[in-house]
Amino acid sequence: MVKICIDCFGGDNSPEANVLGAVNALKNREDVYLILTGDEVKINECLKKYDYDKERIEVVHAGGVVSCNEKPTEAIRNKDTSLVKAIETVTGREDVAGFISLGSTGAVLVGAVLKVGRLKGVLRPAFCPILPTMKGGIVGICDSGANAECKPEYLVQFAIMGSKYLESAYGVKNPKVALLNIGTEEEKGDPMHVEAYKLLKSCDKINFAGNMESRDLLSGKFDLIVCDGFSGNVLLKATEGACLEVLKMLKQDIYSSLRNKIGGLFLKKALKKRKDFMDYRNYGGGVMLGTKKIVVKCHGNGNATSVEKCVDQIYMRDKGNMQSVIEEALNVKE
Repeated sequence: MVKICIDCFGGDNSPEANVLGAVNALKNREDVYLILTGDEVKINECLKKYDYDKERIEVVHAGGVVSCNEKPTEAIRNKDTSLVKAIETVTGREDVAGFISLGSTGAVLVGAVLKVGRLKGVLRPAFCPILPTMKGGIVGICDSGANAECKPEYLVQFAIMGSKYLESAYGVKNPKVALLNIGTEEEKGDPMHVEAYKLLKSCDKINFAGNMESRDLLSGKFDLIVCDGFSGNVLLKATEGACLEVLKMLKQDIYSSLRNKIGGLFLKKALKKRKDFMDYRNYGGGVMLGTKKIVVKCHGNGNATSVEKCVDQIYMRDKGNMQSVIEEALNVKE
């Protein structure tokens, strides 16, 4: 049984989205046990709406919620919040694989690093969200926000950890790794990127394919993009935002005339498929690589599908024994 903790507050659609996502996850996987943290009255009110296996859901009460306006280091000191309860549950119970949160990214990051802790040998943990590609595959971005400033050796570890994650959790064989840069030429970029390129090129633990410009993120040419957290976060949000705006524009065009509406009816199935493909909420959250337990930061405006997919992400990582795989890849020895 894979035990997973869900922080049920802090998101735009919490706790409804968190609870429904949890219930749906239970229906999809018979060997998952979920622990929901937060206001137990509100959580139980949500649970009453659904049929589910009551033997596989546990509620841990916490009256407070971490605000995105709070300073992260101060936020995790408050013991009576849903996020801190989730962190305490994961760190205090050996049988819990990890936790999911839609709340403050800063607080999740601080809690993960200071409370959950890094795997031995990891220089910096990093977020690695997954997006779809135009070839029907996936692409990971590592880092997407945990480390605004990086050293070249950090990026090498991101590449190794991200490659092992894609191999173990998604079955991507020998992932093609690219370095996010302002051009594809080897000498492009500032001194940090030039040095990172050299280190990545000489690393025999990854399949390095060179530099990548941001426009090629969804092309399917690469499986993993490594970058500092600042650039990665901008890349991720710009791409997600562009996809959603294209969907809005397409919807406006369809409803702009009777002829377009009729044409839209014929294309309904195809358009629905593309809508689901382009909606980032259907791909879960950013898994943090390099921590002792599995941490997944879901989008603040995530819905039930997002939470359900995040459960899948922890499930796949736990089944793939990712922590040990990463330690072995980094040549970590006790």
